Amino acid sequence: MRFRAKIVDLACLNHFSRIINTIARLAKTCILRLTVCKLYFILSDKVANGGASMWCELSQGNFFDEFQMEGVAAEHNEIYLELVPENLSRALKTSQSAKAVKIKLTNKHCPCLRVTVELPSLSSSSRIVTHDIPVGVIPRRVWNDFREPSVPDFDVSLIYLPVLKTMKSVVERMKNLSNFIVIEANLSGEMNLKIETDLVSVTTHFKDLGNPPWASEDGCQSSTQGRDLESMTEACIDIKKLQQLLAGQQVNPTKALCNIVHKRIVHFILLHEEVSLQYFIPAIA
Repeated sequence: MRFRAKIVDLACLNHFSRIINTIARLAKTCILRLTVCKLYFILSDKVANGGASMWCELSQGNFFDEFQMEGVAAEHNEIYLELVPENLSRALKTSQSAKAVKIKLTNKHCPCLRVTVELPSLSSSSRIVTHDIPVGVIPRRVWNDFREPSVPDFDVSLIYLPVLKTMKSVVERMKNLSNFIVIEANLSGEMNLKIETDLVSVTTHFKDLGNPPWASEDGCQSSTQGRDLESMTEACIDIKKLQQLLAGQQVNPTKALCNIVHKRIVHFILLHEEVSLQYFIPAIA
């Protein structure tokens, strides 16, 4: 099992660093899945226990100048590592003006991701900063626990999100009034954020957001025929989890969508060219 990679392009390095910062704000620990073409950052708290889940996917070719890996076996050419993303985020903070960053899986005293940052120097020799980030190697028998979460395809209300900064400031104000927020949306581009307590009821309305077509798992566009475009689909979720997602956002998505399964789950999809981040927040009964 081997892995080594190198980033030389500063724009790619800073972009990668921002993605890791976002992930560090969403997950204390996560799984890093390495394949020949892609990296995945996975948080799979059991939704049944009220935990949020995350699935972030990026193409290695858009970030790394060199990327070599050998998985656990020829027929399973993948590596699954458990790590604390905050540690990786800290290591990359020193790389903002780096000439190059190398990441390598090592195993001296314990398995580690070694992040080597080559910094520019006034003299002819460059300065090297090395960080060893402990990781756990996930055995092959439990890989299936970290598959992409699936979304039930009924009662789905897929809608483009409002401008995330606007949504963030609304949610931050509402967080002072309640621990829970109801998100409701319909297929006419309308979304409401609501909180209701014994003392106060507050609703923020958004309209003309637009509804993208929803592709079901067999690749067919699911039809909105026969569905009431005005009727609202809703879910009540933990407001702190929503705020965490909006506050940690450094990916600057070109598209941000929300997918509500009535009273069961809210599924956020943030897309930015070569990166997709999905975040699942279960509804509170």
